[in-house]
Amino acid sequence: MVNSENVTAIVGALCTGATIAAANNAAIPGGVLMVSPASTAPAVSELDDNDLVFRTVPSDAFQGEMLAKLLLEKGIDAVAVTYVNNDYGQGLSDAFSAAFEAGGGEITENLAHEDNRADYRSELGSLSVSGVDTLVVLAYADTSGQTVLRQAYESGMFNQYVGADGMVGDSLVEAIGADVLDGMIATRPGSPDLPGTDIFIEAAEAAELDPSAVFAAQAYDAAFLIALAIEQNGSAEREGLSEALRSVSSAPGEVILPGEWEKAVELIAEGTEINYEGASGSHEFDDNGDVPGVVVEMVVEDGSFTSKGQVDL
Repeated sequence: MVNSENVTAIVGALCTGATIAAANNAAIPGGVLMVSPASTAPAVSELDDNDLVFRTVPSDAFQGEMLAKLLLEKGIDAVAVTYVNNDYGQGLSDAFSAAFEAGGGEITENLAHEDNRADYRSELGSLSVSGVDTLVVLAYADTSGQTVLRQAYESGMFNQYVGADGMVGDSLVEAIGADVLDGMIATRPGSPDLPGTDIFIEAAEAAELDPSAVFAAQAYDAAFLIALAIEQNGSAEREGLSEALRSVSSAPGEVILPGEWEKAVELIAEGTEINYEGASGSHEFDDNGDVPGVVVEMVVEDGSFTSKGQVDL
């Protein structure tokens, strides 16, 4: 896309590995802005990106800390951890483990596993040696995470399951069984209590879309922010777009809410500064292109993942 289609900017990528690869191999050399709505690994913050890679979702460094805090508050102070062996899994495991142990918790075993394998019984045997009751699975609901949970249940090794955003999806509950996963705890990025959140929910429902889908609000904001930045930049040229993105997403400025495109265009044409307050957050990007986070607790109840509200600092 960068060379053949000469794109101005990219909404994406989604998974961290794809974002890092696309950034290093194409976007950064080509001077193309990327805004990811779903790449959560801390490694994204470490890119030497010439201020071209941003994300509208908080880093897993924050989500891992909040997941550890949530478990400790629930009295879960000993866990076994397995994570998918990539940037996402490693980064989330590192953040969770550091925070959990700092808070007085014990990690009896912490093992990486490769994605898309048919059998994880060997890893599960090692994870269960201590007899700990809780298994934390930091992987993906439709690939390794699903298989790990199914085989853990079939082996009778654990009674409590825990995951993060990659494990949140009703497809997981349908595949494993609602009775098996009832009470499973997870976290995922959420949206703060801002006016833009309600506006987005109403607009999504009117379009027959699910506003609570994982990263839906973050994806909307990524696309809207890029469109505003192009408008602010005055052309579809790549140069200057990251500066324009920071301008339209930051205070001070007249607030623009989701859907207020015409208002934003008029203000930009008048030379008035704007500040987009989005569906998933205010998006005050830091030096690394990261945003402050909101993390939501999810619990499997009545056959589906149900939000239990924001995890407080």
